[in-house]
Amino acid sequence: MDRTLIILKPDTIQRGLIGQVLQRFEQKGLSLGAMKFMKISRDLAERHYAPHKGKPFYPGLIDYITSGPVVVLVLQGNRCIEISRTLMGKTFGFEAAPGTIRGDFGASRSYNLVHGSDSPESASTEIALYFKDDELLEYSLASSGWVYPKDDS
Repeated sequence: MDRTLIILKPDTIQRGLIGQVLQRFEQKGLSLGAMKFMKISRDLAERHYAPHKGKPFYPGLIDYITSGPVVVLVLQGNRCIEISRTLMGKTFGFEAAPGTIRGDFGASRSYNLVHGSDSPESASTEIALYFKDDELLEYSLASSGWVYPKDDS
């Protein structure tokens, strides 16, 4: 089973969109492997976004992700990285298609509501930043047979 890290960023929390955003992932058939409500420290943010250090948007990104509480999730399911990134939409809300999280709730270049891992490697690295192995749960949803047929991999 594939896993990905999702962060519901401070603007999602401040706008009262946690339930609606989480519902999009669940309705698609992805399941929760872990979840926590927290405030990301500057040190953790710098480790998480280390690949972007030195880029012009890096300081603003660190300030934004540490500006308020977030919800950090591990989602799991077949092709969950690809599915999650499609559900999120393009990075900037004004470019994201209607029907996506950013397309329906975002309009900003700076506030983009959610973070999602972009590859299996980054998912593994990012999940380890926020969760210990014993905090990750793996289980089957009763509905999973209706989301993933046995011959659909």
